[in-house]
Amino acid sequence: MKSKFGYNISLRLVPSLLSFIIRVWFFTCRVIVHGQEYKDRTVTGENTVVASFWHYSFLYTLYHNRKEKTVAMVSGSKDGEYLSRLLEKLGVKTVRGSRNKGGISALKGLIRSMRDGYNAALVADGSQGPARIVQPGAILLASRAGVPVLPMLWSANRYIRIHSWDTTAIPYPFSKVEFFYGEPLDVPPKIKAEEIEKYRFILEERLNALYKEAWQLQDKIEH
Repeated sequence: MKSKFGYNISLRLVPSLLSFIIRVWFFTCRVIVHGQEYKDRTVTGENTVVASFWHYSFLYTLYHNRKEKTVAMVSGSKDGEYLSRLLEKLGVKTVRGSRNKGGISALKGLIRSMRDGYNAALVADGSQGPARIVQPGAILLASRAGVPVLPMLWSANRYIRIHSWDTTAIPYPFSKVEFFYGEPLDVPPKIKAEEIEKYRFILEERLNALYKEAWQLQDKIEH
C-alpha cells in the first residue's frame, strides 16, 4: 500500500518538476536549424509527417517539436508512465506501447491522432535498440497513414552523455545546438512485407548520414 501510494505521489510530482527544469534548461540553448526547407516542404497546412530520430536524441528532439502538434509513442511500462506524463506537460501528446507490447494498438492510436492533424514522433531504433538500427515501425506507420517520414536529429558543442544502450544525450545549458531535418522519405501506401526492408534501409542510411554530418560540426563522430 505504501509503495503504491509513494508511486502515485511521485507520478504527480516528478514529471511536473522535470518539466519545469527542462523548459528552463533548454531555453538557455542557442539553436541553429539545418534543412528547414525539408520541414517546410512536408509540414504544411493539414499535411503531417512521421518524425523519425535516434533514441539518443529523443528528449531534446521532442522538446524542439513541442509546438508542432506532436504525438509520440511511449513504452507501456511503469517507467514509461513517468515519461508519458512529462511529455504531456511539455505539450506532446502520447500513446502507449512498444514493439514488444501493445505496438499494433499504439500504431493505430498514432494514426487516429494524425487524422486529427498531429505529427507522429517515433524513435527509429525503438525503445530497446540496437542503437542506430532502424526498426520497421516508422515505415509501417507512414505507409498506413499516407504521409512521408521526416528524419531529424541534433548535435551540440557541449552535452551530457548517459551510460545506457543508446548513450542518451542532453545539451548543457547555454550550449549551441545544431538541429537537423533530413530529406523526407516517401513510403508506398499498403506497403508489402518484402518492401519494408528496402525502405527501412533507406531511412537508416539517411539518419546515419545526417548523424555523421551533425557530429562532424562538433569535430567528432559519436558512437
